[in-house]
Amino acid sequence: MTLERIRALREDRDWTQQELADMLHINRRTYSAYENGVNALPLDILIAIAHIYHTSTDYLLGLTDISLPYPPK
Repeated sequence: MTLERIRALREDRDWTQQELADMLHINRRTYSAYENGVNALPLDILIAIAHIYHTSTDYLLGLTDISLPYPPK
C-alpha cells in the first residue's frame, strides 16, 4: 500500500523520481529503490515524503484513507 500511494502521489503531480529525490536530498537510484520496494523506506524519508505531500504517515502506510495531515500540536 505504501509504495502504491507514494508513486500515485508523485505521478498525480507529474513529478519525476529525480525531482522527488532532489527534494529529499537523495540519489534518484536510492529513491527508485524505495518506491519499487527494493530497499525498505527509512522512517526519516517517510516523514519527509509526508511533509512534501502535506499528508500523514498513516495515509502513506495505508492505515487510513484520509489524506489530510494531522493538525499541529
